[in-house]
Amino acid sequence: MEPDVKEGDQVLVSTLSFHNLRGPKKMRDSFEFSRKHPVFPVSLVKPYFQTEEDKFPSRKKNPTPPDIVEVEDSPRPVSKFIRARKIRLNGKDQRQYLVRFKNQAADKDKWLEEDAIPDGSLHLRRFRASMRTEQSDQL
Repeated sequence: MEPDVKEGDQVLVSTLSFHNLRGPKKMRDSFEFSRKHPVFPVSLVKPYFQTEEDKFPSRKKNPTPPDIVEVEDSPRPVSKFIRARKIRLNGKDQRQYLVRFKNQAADKDKWLEEDAIPDGSLHLRRFRASMRTEQSDQL
């Protein structure tokens, strides 16, 4: 039984006879120099019908989940300080600290100024003390 398909109709094509559908492929410009005829067997083609809500009123639509938005302004608890650096912003030297947050991977580490770190003074005292002990151990 052949499907009633005309030129320009949308169809579904069976992929059983396609052996390698993985990866990006470069398409040829045209078939004019090819020895293959650019057609599909009718047995692999099935007409495509777009579903409409009025045809299937009892079918429930899946609600799209809301986009996950990561709020950057919320203060996250600091796990530890990793490094310190001085940078020049607007003609002034500023010290920044590489901070790792609790329950976050190393790729989420951020350079922050002291005033942008929640409980910064407490953590900075510990960090500076650990830096002093590391320097005295190296001597």
